Amino acid sequence: MELRNSTALLLGGTGLVGMAVARRLLTFEPARIVVAGLTRDEVAVALAELEPRSGATAMEGVWGNMFVPEELAQLPRESILSDPAARRRAVDDYLGPFGSVPLEHNQLYTWLVRFRPDLVVDCVNTATAVAYQDGHASALHLLAAADANAVDRETVERHLLTLPLPQLIRHMEVLYGGMRRAGTSAYVKIGTSGTGGMGLDIPYTHSEQKPSRTLMSKSAVAGAQSLFLFLLGRTADAPATIEIKPTAAIAWKEIAYGPIRRRGRVLEVVDCQSPIPLAEAFTPDACGWVNTGAPLENVFINVGENGVFARDEFETVSSLGQMELVTPEEIAETVVMEVTGRPTGHDVVGALDGATMGPTYRAGYLRAVAIDGLEKLEAAHGVRSVAFEMLGPPRLTKLLYEAHILGRLFSSVRALSRADAASLAEEAELLLLEREPALRRQILSVGLPILLRDGASVLRGETVVVPPDERGADTAQRGWVDLRPSNMAQWVRRALAMAAMPKDSSTGSGARWTAVDADGPIAPPRMAVWIFEEEDHGVRVKR
Repeated sequence: MELRNSTALLLGGTGLVGMAVARRLLTFEPARIVVAGLTRDEVAVALAELEPRSGATAMEGVWGNMFVPEELAQLPRESILSDPAARRRAVDDYLGPFGSVPLEHNQLYTWLVRFRPDLVVDCVNTATAVAYQDGHASALHLLAAADANAVDRETVERHLLTLPLPQLIRHMEVLYGGMRRAGTSAYVKIGTSGTGGMGLDIPYTHSEQKPSRTLMSKSAVAGAQSLFLFLLGRTADAPATIEIKPTAAIAWKEIAYGPIRRRGRVLEVVDCQSPIPLAEAFTPDACGWVNTGAPLENVFINVGENGVFARDEFETVSSLGQMELVTPEEIAETVVMEVTGRPTGHDVVGALDGATMGPTYRAGYLRAVAIDGLEKLEAAHGVRSVAFEMLGPPRLTKLLYEAHILGRLFSSVRALSRADAASLAEEAELLLLEREPALRRQILSVGLPILLRDGASVLRGETVVVPPDERGADTAQRGWVDLRPSNMAQWVRRALAMAAMPKDSSTGSGARWTAVDADGPIAPPRMAVWIFEEEDHGVRVKR
């Protein structure tokens, strides 16, 4: 993509990598760079550093927790967990039925729609943010509460808010929906392996276990997000998707002498001159040490997200054979090269594309053999094999049966396009109730109810794959054969659209060989494919 005069949104833009990316992007003179961080103060510091070199590029800043609804985005996590209304709001956002909480309420979504970035570079360590809420410890706490018959709603909700996958899934829904709405051209994720490039024998861990469950959770979330991005890269209306996954310690921001901070708090100098009995030293009322009030000061190297290291810590972690190092500037350069169309070989999405096994010539050839064999067996046994609802989703089975019914009533798609919806509903109902009971039995046997044309009565079997929900008769669109005139009118509109498409008379390899023939017999699979491609916009873009 062209970076000059573009708008770039840098998520986690105040961090070590985000700032390096911002500095590199400024050399291309984009129209605007938006730096997004967690707090107002860190965004102000980042903008103060970047603005002197920004030139004609407009610099803006936003802040807040991008994983939660907008009204919660300025609250610390513990404040959300402690407030019943805020906690319930977060639970509903992560775990509520799809569509019950609109994407528009999410903080990240509002940024995407507000700034409409051409490029999004996501430097947030999503895996750490999601996995380090320690769901394992929370689960043990929940079990202990259950054993004590003390499980209240707060305990359950607090545990639910540690589950990593619902949070990651919601984040990806927001990201995809927001970028599609914004018209974003490219999305780059700075990912992680979770272990700094080391394996399961990593010695840097959170417990005696190597690796700890916390660290393994982080790696699991990082891998899950990589696969989501792999799928995003295969989505027709999604931006070009790239993931850069550094597998070494990222360093560094500065080398200095001064107060030592841990998680933003200055460490105090503490002293303890008199021994304390071991049995008393760690009790809740233990005492015997002295807080001097003076800050602990020393030489340090600032390595960004991981805080500050002493010289010996840094020398150990960066040693040959340990995590070793990669610089933020190298990551930023890789981002720019990938975005501007110069492959580096470091795009995880591209690597997965190249390593996965897609459709093959042999399978494509044998598909025709299989279909021919199925058709011959149908003829031999006097049956029609439409759908059994084992592949899913139920809507596919519904569409195939409805198209088959229409094929029994009309000689072609063009003939269907001229039909009257009310008469069509009456004919379809007559077909199933009187003329073809075997077809009716097959539909009911695979678990699909048949909604009759009055919209108030159904035929059903023992199994119902899609039970009715609060929508009542409108549940039919998910997985019932729907004989109402309104649904028949939709099929007529589809037939009109198919018949209106110009016929491709070419015979070259570029011809659309799978197109619906408006003057040929109605073929349920081609009708279903047309709906999936034209209405749902679901189509394979990579092989």
